Amino acid sequence: MSSSIVRIDRLSHRYSVQWAVKDISLEIKNPGIYGLLGANGAGKSTTMNIMCGVLRQTHGEVYIKGINLREHPVEAKKHIGFLPQHPPLTTELTVEEFLTYCANLRLMPATKISKAVNEVMKKCQIAHFRKRLISNLSGGYQQRVGIAQAIIHRPDFVVLDEPTNGLDPNQILEVRGLIREIAEERTVVLSTHILQEVQALCDTIWMINEGKMVFSGSLQEFNSYIQPNTLTVSLKNSPGREGLLSVDGVDSVEELDEKRYRLSYSNADQATENLVAASYHNNWGLRELSIDKSSLDSIFSELTRKKQA
Repeated sequence: MSSSIVRIDRLSHRYSVQWAVKDISLEIKNPGIYGLLGANGAGKSTTMNIMCGVLRQTHGEVYIKGINLREHPVEAKKHIGFLPQHPPLTTELTVEEFLTYCANLRLMPATKISKAVNEVMKKCQIAHFRKRLISNLSGGYQQRVGIAQAIIHRPDFVVLDEPTNGLDPNQILEVRGLIREIAEERTVVLSTHILQEVQALCDTIWMINEGKMVFSGSLQEFNSYIQPNTLTVSLKNSPGREGLLSVDGVDSVEELDEKRYRLSYSNADQATENLVAASYHNNWGLRELSIDKSSLDSIFSELTRKKQA
């Protein structure tokens, strides 16, 4: 048990009569970025809150560095850094005041707090805002302050719940870079409902659906589950549904409008090559051919179906 950074054993929790999380087990033995993926309401935040000691579970146990979180919460939480979905910021304080306050909450020795605050502000690139009120920072920089409070005590294990929620594309890229830097020194668990987020950052992925674990494995294994099986095609001189169905490798055709169609296939290379060749020989005037991305709903459906099978 002591060799694990985190171990969750048969975790379950219910609110009133409804189970939010049911019989989840997982283990982290190596550093890296781990993704907890699920739609809104799937049970991600409940799992994160229990994992960080914010919420006490109905059943099951959580161990942090071999320490039982339920039995020894103070000792276990010394190893945990947590950014909730809504950063717990005291906006009437300056950045420096707030981080100093957080360091004191973490029971850090008084002689080490000033150095820790300076180091974490530098790492999160917010040192130039040290005297600015948090309420006067942009959403992206407030998120950086939230991440800074999670790592100020140099925890071994950092949990980030929807860390890029509400940020613009540039801010998302900046926060992703910061998360990668943090993961160089410690283990990070990233909770999100955004498929691209885990694909961009994570080494290992867990997927929760309706409170149950439906996938656990590497990013490569995950990607093998989500290969799309449809493509969109736009033709200047459309042959209609029957003409497209005659192309070898095309299984079905859905008409989107007069010139655009969604085709399903079982072999992407075969379908695309034959479609391009047919368009050339029959003068269909191919304008667009793009492979569709799998939606999160379709991935949940496929994983659940395979699990039942």
